[in-house]
Amino acid sequence: MMWRVHSERELYRDQWVDLRAADVELPDGRHLDHRFLRVQPGAGAVVLNDQGEALLLWRHRFITDAWNYEIPMGGVEAQEQPIEAAAREVEEETGWRPGPLRHLLYDEPMNGLLNARSHIFLAEAADYVGAPSEAFESDRVVWVPLAKVVDLISGRQIIHGTTVAALLLAARERGI
Repeated sequence: MMWRVHSERELYRDQWVDLRAADVELPDGRHLDHRFLRVQPGAGAVVLNDQGEALLLWRHRFITDAWNYEIPMGGVEAQEQPIEAAAREVEEETGWRPGPLRHLLYDEPMNGLLNARSHIFLAEAADYVGAPSEAFESDRVVWVPLAKVVDLISGRQIIHGTTVAALLLAARERGI
């Protein structure tokens, strides 16, 4: 069963979001004036160390007024590959340069409302290169044991969907 798009129009656009409306025909013939967002793709990484810890940001999200741990991630810039963006975002947000990155996860976290596409990579090592250049991104940067991830998710200290999925996959790969 597929929804059919008859037209799409821009309602608002800036450097961050593109709010759109679409005339969508449902399989039963009814039409919806559906609102949705188009955004640039994102990229990030789960960075692990030899002690089985993941490099995370402790940050506040004003939209939901929630504090939580998240993996470093951000937008993929024009002419940039997702793997390059992931490495850049890790270094900018944490001050750590990730070792070799390999693909871990692709997700579309809210595909009923926005076209966000997240490319998540895994690094098994990192080198500290200095203070984060984008320190405003988080309250602190910490190494958290992968063995504590499930408890942190249950305790609502990790609530970002892409972070949840990425950390659980990384823990599974490590046999945790």
